[in-house]
Amino acid sequence: MSPATKSSCIIQCSWVYPLFPKMLRRVLCTVLFMGALPSLAEVSQGHISVVLLGATGDLAKKYLWQGLFQLYMDQVSSGHSFTFHGAALTALEPGQRLMFDVLKNLACPPDESPNRCAVLKDQFLKLSQYHQLKTAENYTVLNREIETLLRQEGLKEAGRIFYFSVPPFAYTEIARHINSSCRPPPGAWLRVVLEKPFGHDLESAQQLAAELTSFFREEEMYRVDHYLGKQAVAHILPFRDQNRQFLDPIWNRHHVERVEIVLKETVDAKGRTSFYEQYGVIRDVLQNHLTEALMFLTMELPANVSKAEEVLQCKLQAFQSLRGLEKNSAVLGQYQAYASQVQEELQKAQDYISTTPTFAGVLIHSDNLRWEGVPFLLTSGKALDERVGYVRVLFKNRAYCTQSETLRDGGHSQCKAKQIIFYIGHGALNTPAVLVSRNLFRPVMPEGSWREAAGPSDLHIFGQPLSDYYVYSPVKERDAYSVLISNIYHGRKDFFITTENLLASWGFWTPLLKSISHQPLRLYPGGTENQHLLDFEMVSGEVAFTLAEPVELLNPSRLMPSDYRSIQSKFRQNPLVSAWSEDLISQLASDIEETASRTVARSGQFHLALSGGSSPVVLFQRLARHHYAFPWKHTHIWLVDERCVPLTDTESNFFSLHSHLLQSVRVPYFNVHPMPVHLNQRLCVEEDGGTELYAKEIMALVANASFDLVLLGVGVDGHTASLFPRSENGLEGAQAVVLTESPVKPHQRMSLSLPLINKARQVFVLVLGKGKHDITTLLSRVGREPRKWPISGVSPSSGQLVWYVDYEALLG
Repeated sequence: MSPATKSSCIIQCSWVYPLFPKMLRRVLCTVLFMGALPSLAEVSQGHISVVLLGATGDLAKKYLWQGLFQLYMDQVSSGHSFTFHGAALTALEPGQRLMFDVLKNLACPPDESPNRCAVLKDQFLKLSQYHQLKTAENYTVLNREIETLLRQEGLKEAGRIFYFSVPPFAYTEIARHINSSCRPPPGAWLRVVLEKPFGHDLESAQQLAAELTSFFREEEMYRVDHYLGKQAVAHILPFRDQNRQFLDPIWNRHHVERVEIVLKETVDAKGRTSFYEQYGVIRDVLQNHLTEALMFLTMELPANVSKAEEVLQCKLQAFQSLRGLEKNSAVLGQYQAYASQVQEELQKAQDYISTTPTFAGVLIHSDNLRWEGVPFLLTSGKALDERVGYVRVLFKNRAYCTQSETLRDGGHSQCKAKQIIFYIGHGALNTPAVLVSRNLFRPVMPEGSWREAAGPSDLHIFGQPLSDYYVYSPVKERDAYSVLISNIYHGRKDFFITTENLLASWGFWTPLLKSISHQPLRLYPGGTENQHLLDFEMVSGEVAFTLAEPVELLNPSRLMPSDYRSIQSKFRQNPLVSAWSEDLISQLASDIEETASRTVARSGQFHLALSGGSSPVVLFQRLARHHYAFPWKHTHIWLVDERCVPLTDTESNFFSLHSHLLQSVRVPYFNVHPMPVHLNQRLCVEEDGGTELYAKEIMALVANASFDLVLLGVGVDGHTASLFPRSENGLEGAQAVVLTESPVKPHQRMSLSLPLINKARQVFVLVLGKGKHDITTLLSRVGREPRKWPISGVSPSSGQLVWYVDYEALLG
């Protein structure tokens, strides 16, 4: 451009942008000369202020400023003008110096011309400024500066982005300041970006969510999981959508053998132990990164994967289909140097023992029809042998190839493994990629963003040469944060975690986290020396380390079942079975199966009456997942008691029984007998005769109205079934089924009566947990006083009563 032309353009540019401040006008004119703006008329969509809180922190230095610079490079010709406000607690002068030291090192993509890069970088620095945001007044001043700029120059405000690159404990105070004095005016949007961790468990996540929703609307919050910006992860849904014709027949339990979602790291936690001690590998990686990938795989595809609302709703439904995790759903490890690192960095005593896992392998199942029975393995750890991340879908192979292997057509042989791999990065490929076995199908991939790639001929991925796969890599590799910041700018909520999905995730993981809080960890040396120490296998719906070497208990003082060999074998003059809860449930499930098999062999059918409440849930799950020889076909299931709510209500005992047992076993439909609490569109009304109906059904099907087995629990007040202390109904008399009143909601109940329970051939009473220790101790001392303690009145007239009490209930 000649000097005369340049001068003419400056005059024209200044005339078109008369209301822009000198700095913005100079920036716009400069990028125009460099060809960044297609036309002067296009810059009219308004101004965006980006505020980066924690602008001098590690995350900002490594990723966020670069991501914001990439946004500016991508959107400089979009019609929006920008200013970037770095903010931190540091005073103005030192903070400014720290921030601009980072900005000077910003880089352009390799395909950017050096001249344009230099200009854009220079202009980005001029559009960036530092603020100390420490007090309410600081936020008011920032808001005033933004408003003054807009007012003086006649700019329309499009919106504001506040990126919280700060610890979560600071969220509430910052949110309060933004809400009170830094919101944009009506007509402009607000987008608040939040970094994990979003809580420590379900309760803390609920608390944090409640605090934030008091300041921001759901559509204003963008919770970042940077794995959703990884190109391979971000392409899972588009891949499924674009390849529906190939995947629809095979993306299900009939064709998928298993799925592996893996993130391995070679680094350890040194320098981060203060964070790691609070969170550990499950909270740090599995609960968020790997779970999000799991959702993209298991969710039903919406009609339009570009509609954020539809995608988020399908994700939520996928969460609701996940089967609950138990302690044996996970294997845990800790690299050997971790304990000494914690002692050194956190100044702990030499005898301090950490129970924080640095390695975890978790087996997950989904109970929806598409994925029922398919194992999903989520694995992550530090100090492992390689750095790699991938999502691997391995398909069943039913082929038998008669031709010898040497004569087969390489990658197209139906006898070779069939798999789809979303390669997140690092590892042997060292790049994001999508790999599809050639004996599956040639995938449809978007030409503009992914290209077919060829790798080294000697490279093997999961035991197969690279030539066995169709391999695609991104045309342009992009950092995850650049992708996510672009999605924030475009308002793409499906790349972020909503409050509802966040709480669903914590609701799924929290029970496991509680159950493993004191579980012994497999120690491993780290790196290649781990060898086979961390290999694990799936056995009967659980996982266990392959090497069955003994692991020293972290707390040697903890008592184990072998320490209680001398425990009395009687409780209230009846047989007692006692063990740790897990072993007790295993024994009880086996005893029920044995009773069922024996009864069916004798009479052809087995009538089992089951109580509600929380205690039997783990038993139901055990029966569903481990007792495949149970004679369900010949079993009748009855309810001992029911809450007066619709059977589809989560408070219903039948709903719990169905969720944890019935939907997983093959009991004939007509053998399931829920209590008729919902008749004539009303609940437990005496005139509707629900109790008489159930009693007649029992009399008609159960010989002598004597159940083969009744399972009961015990409340802390001594109630059993829904027979409560001083209950007016059910403790005596001729009625078989009664309506009762509970002291807690829902108050109305239906229950088998004590006389009917005592007609059973066998009664098993299950008592679990420290919360039941006091009532267990009391019951060991009192006689038969059912009006005070209804459970004390359980005494089968011609059958057997057996107590199953775990050590915590028995010994406290």
